[in-house]
Amino acid sequence: MSYSRISITIPQPLLIAADRRAKELDRPRSWVVAEALRTYLARDTESHGGPAARSRVSEPAPPAYAAASVAEARLRHIEADLRLPPEERLRRSEELGRLARERQRRGPRCQIVAFDTYEDFYEWKKARRGGA
Repeated sequence: MSYSRISITIPQPLLIAADRRAKELDRPRSWVVAEALRTYLARDTESHGGPAARSRVSEPAPPAYAAASVAEARLRHIEADLRLPPEERLRRSEELGRLARERQRRGPRCQIVAFDTYEDFYEWKKARRGGA
């Protein structure tokens, strides 16, 4: 069986509970998450209109810190850009491309990578070294 690496975002309390369960079972966190998915999908396919179909996973509301205002500002920006004549939009996109190329010539970009646990860091480091 082949495996794929994924990235998910879940609430901190749910992650803590998953880690606690993994420790109780002496299994890795990914096994607990995969097992939960298997159980959910099996229950969902057994009764397509049953309880599993009614209890769909829902994402939490985005945090209130400026998410709506940023989205509104971006929409206003796009609408203003679309009101420009095609020649001006082309000129601006060429200018943006030129600026991007100049920026790339300045040197390597910096990257900040954060991890929740040392184990996550260690797995990332092994994968970067080719030992995954």
